[in-house]
Amino acid sequence: MEQEYVHGYSESEARRLHDQAQTLSGLLHADTYYKDGERVLEMGCGVGAQTRILAGNSPLAKIISADVSEDSVRQAARLLNELRCDNVEFIVADIFHLPFDEQEFDHIFICFLLEHLADTAEALSSLKRVLKKDGSITVIEGDHGSCFFHPNSPDARSAINCLIQSQASAGGDALIGRRLYPLLKEAGFREVTISPKMVYADANRPDLVEGFTKNTFTAMVEGAREKALALGLTTGKRFDKGVMDLYRTAQPEGVFCYTFFKAFALL
Repeated sequence: MEQEYVHGYSESEARRLHDQAQTLSGLLHADTYYKDGERVLEMGCGVGAQTRILAGNSPLAKIISADVSEDSVRQAARLLNELRCDNVEFIVADIFHLPFDEQEFDHIFICFLLEHLADTAEALSSLKRVLKKDGSITVIEGDHGSCFFHPNSPDARSAINCLIQSQASAGGDALIGRRLYPLLKEAGFREVTISPKMVYADANRPDLVEGFTKNTFTAMVEGAREKALALGLTTGKRFDKGVMDLYRTAQPEGVFCYTFFKAFALL
């Protein structure tokens, strides 16, 4: 089953993921806590950027964090060991072939994973198998179509669209946030609720300008350059102009906003 991480596994991408997680921790994690002794599966843990927040918020829960990338799992385990988090176990695992018993977990948490999968229905079916009856699933995804910014720029819009198309070419969906409700309903989950989480950054919020506008979103778009050119989606000149215009939205007169979607449902 195809699952390609379109952003790659470079050191700069790892830094971007950690910047993103720390910048957005309050927005995305504030209402996610697990009880003492509960077993939680975090699928798609990557380099541990979200794991460190999960573990800190629920220090007495038992968290199993898994990812298909062996190198990412090593990085995540090293980070959590340095932070002296002892409630997380890391394993290498494919979401489509989970090495767990049926109904093994009380809760499942996935963040920025479904957007990279070619078959989200099969992925959710696989997760259902290992979730207890009445257990919960939490899913967080972005939606690149939700970007609004000033100054407006057709070239910046084009660069963002290049990222969207590049991800689609790899079987993913960078617009998946808007589809979480129907995806979970169709997968057989119940009591599905969606919470839009909007990031708004202007000069009065310098932490978000630096942490999100520049170091998270624009850096992510910039990282799509090579693949966008290889796919013939744009020219180097236009793509670079678009990235430059995105960085302009981080200047004192600029504004940038983006919406994440957080889903919660029961089995």
